[in-house]
Amino acid sequence: MEQTGASVVITHQIKNGKQQAYEDWLNEIGPLCKSYPGNIDMHIIRPIAGLTFTYTVIIRFDTIANLKAWMESATRKRLIEKATSLFDGGDNYMIKSGLDFLFTTENEKGKIPVRWKQWLVTWSAIFPLSVLIPLLVLPILEILHFPHNRYLHALVISGTIVFIMVYMLMPYYTKLVKKWLYK
Repeated sequence: MEQTGASVVITHQIKNGKQQAYEDWLNEIGPLCKSYPGNIDMHIIRPIAGLTFTYTVIIRFDTIANLKAWMESATRKRLIEKATSLFDGGDNYMIKSGLDFLFTTENEKGKIPVRWKQWLVTWSAIFPLSVLIPLLVLPILEILHFPHNRYLHALVISGTIVFIMVYMLMPYYTKLVKKWLYK
């Protein structure tokens, strides 16, 4: 039986001054990806203007087979070749089923904890972030004169939480609870 639900987390470090060309490229590749069989959704976490240059793209498909079909497709390969001059680095990505990518450590490759433990660890990490991040982000948005819009605020807050979860918190948190998590 094929495992259902698969995600790919793609990071592209973009050369300074090439952000608009990359945005144009995203507008070209995005609809093609979304129309591919089995695509569930696609989320783009954009860099902070003037501070960072990394785009993170999270794409979900219904099956690993459909995700791999997209990632290995001639269409994607052609478009990656087209965008290579924009990258300050390569086309970096990691394919996992569900949220398993949050629970893979160097010492536990191939071993995935049971779902209820994944849920509990993820929830225990997201809850404090969902309380603290709005307290930190909303004043910054006010200072930067972002329009007061709950959808825009939710977009920035959720993007910040996901960024912290994927890149900063979960790699260390899963190591901290590793014995219990993989028991």
